[in-house]
Amino acid sequence: MAKAVSLEQEIEKLREEIRRHEELYYVQDSPEVSDADYDTLLETLKALELEHPEFVTPDSPTQRVGGRPAEGFAEVVHRRPMLSLDNSYNIEELRAFDQRCQRLADGRSLEYVAELKIDGLSLSLHYANQILVRGVTRGDGRIGEDVTQNARTIRSVPLKLRTKKSIGDEVEVRGEAFIPRKVFEKTNAEREEQGESRFANPRNAAAGTIRQLDSRIVATRKLDMFAYDLIAGDRKPFPTHWEALNWMEDAGLRVNPNRKLCGTIEEVIEFANEIEAQRDALDYEIDGLVVKVNSTALQDDFGTTNKAPRWAIAYKYAARQATTRVIKIVVQVGRTGALTPVANLEPVSLAGTTVARATLHNPDEVKRLGIREGDWVLIEKGGDVIPKVLSVIKSKRTGAEKPFRMPRKCPVCGGEISRPEGEVVSRCVAADCPAQLKGRLLHFASRRAMRIEGLGESLVDQFVDSGKVRDAGDLYTLTLEDIAALERMATKSAANLIAQIKASKLRDLSNLVYALGLRHVGDRTATTLARHFGSLDKLSQASVEELDEIPEIGLTVAESVHDWFHDDGNIELCRRLEAAGVTTKTQKSAGTTDDRFAGKQFVLTGTLETFNRDEARAVIEACGGRVSSSVSKKTDYLVAGAEAGSKLEKATSLGVTVVDEAAFRKMLA
Repeated sequence: MAKAVSLEQEIEKLREEIRRHEELYYVQDSPEVSDADYDTLLETLKALELEHPEFVTPDSPTQRVGGRPAEGFAEVVHRRPMLSLDNSYNIEELRAFDQRCQRLADGRSLEYVAELKIDGLSLSLHYANQILVRGVTRGDGRIGEDVTQNARTIRSVPLKLRTKKSIGDEVEVRGEAFIPRKVFEKTNAEREEQGESRFANPRNAAAGTIRQLDSRIVATRKLDMFAYDLIAGDRKPFPTHWEALNWMEDAGLRVNPNRKLCGTIEEVIEFANEIEAQRDALDYEIDGLVVKVNSTALQDDFGTTNKAPRWAIAYKYAARQATTRVIKIVVQVGRTGALTPVANLEPVSLAGTTVARATLHNPDEVKRLGIREGDWVLIEKGGDVIPKVLSVIKSKRTGAEKPFRMPRKCPVCGGEISRPEGEVVSRCVAADCPAQLKGRLLHFASRRAMRIEGLGESLVDQFVDSGKVRDAGDLYTLTLEDIAALERMATKSAANLIAQIKASKLRDLSNLVYALGLRHVGDRTATTLARHFGSLDKLSQASVEELDEIPEIGLTVAESVHDWFHDDGNIELCRRLEAAGVTTKTQKSAGTTDDRFAGKQFVLTGTLETFNRDEARAVIEACGGRVSSSVSKKTDYLVAGAEAGSKLEKATSLGVTVVDEAAFRKMLA
């Protein structure tokens, strides 16, 4: 026994040495050993843990990269919403923010912390007793996805906090994950060599990477992270934000060194100008500063709006600009029939992105710009995101440029075009326009709608062009043979899509209302309508007056909803969807929410006869449960089908309730 204890201590001592070198290399940028020496230490630890698996711990450096790909990401509700920030685009707006804060402070001392706004994606890291137990994406701010295995691959994320001053057993660290510029360039070069498409920009690359199901792929992308916020339990643990940043740094987290405690807004402005001058020298993309009130007591007093805290603001640097030439101006037709002119450009690099297209918005904007095919134009990324044409460089004209005129007929179907009085958008009014149908189908299948994964542009184009799908109702009549016969579709891929379509039948009514694509109805309004009426039938019969009386539903939305449900084609579509088995009542109205499911975490393993994996997941979620890809102490039920493997063994060892398929069906009944 004494020998075993001694070996365990030796292994832990080796772990501590490796952790120290990881922090020196990935957090402090001051390595003490060569890469080869570090690899030798890590391989030694792997060998020892392989021989003695009883000594393996969750926070061991060997546990950063998982083995097998995950089956999906479970959704996690944030204890505190991860709100977005209000933006300011000039010094005057920044000073206006200061004036609002001064009024709210009402004479109390006011300081600001200015931090770099990293261009990546937000992550929430949960530590229990100093050990990393969960990593969650921001998602929509209220619900994110569990990406723990991928978060563990980020070397600047400690698997175990090094705390001198305890702030509680449960700690949440929020930060921005990103891909460094050099890594981004190398990754794109490798993708080109392998015949794969380049990532558009570091932000997209980081966002796509963190949602990879295979953590081994994530590890190769070498994500990094800067921590920017700290929560202990459900509170801010320090009197000031500055103290929280220092605590995180002491705990082994990477905190951006380019930060400043400012006594006045003028100091913030001075710092912002200093950083903007150094922007291109940084090894990561930034698009501005984040300015926060330092006092956490004042933060609590100031509170938040529905979308953003009142005590913080993002100061966005001026959009980056470039000049290029217009090759051609084309007109796109959206799902609502809106005709949008788009400039196809000679590709140009702009703020880390290759830009080849820019929207011209509408005919009035085309007229205002006086733009022609062949013109040289000045473009920018509005908010550093959406490329747009600022102006035409008329001094470069040669006389060969061609004027552009909006088409008199729909460029896709040849249908009539209407531009109602008072509107700037022209629309195709043909009900059978293929472009509108394709847009509606993509919207119907999108994540916030019916979430039919795998139904992308290529498949939608083939479905519509072949005449197999004339509206969303036809999706539910497709057979395996219909899909497998399409270009680049194997039987397995076709089966997966069929499963996704079947699973979509169990989405909530709010998803369906949003998926129908009613004008002026976003996902939030769709949820409001679904909760108020409880069924698609009741919603379809509501009068304009009834709709207008609902909080958050104005007259414009009320008229749009009423008109949509009184169109013969839409009435028939709703009838066909209901006949296909699509859920047309809220979970509450349908009586499906059950204490055996609500708030419970399920894991699926093995092969089920009645359901495939996607269908079982959809059923559980429709009943109020959550589905995770791995078994843990937090798992409430393991649903075990035929040939259940290691998950069944782990569930049994942890005392998790195991139900077979028959018992699962009984729960549903």
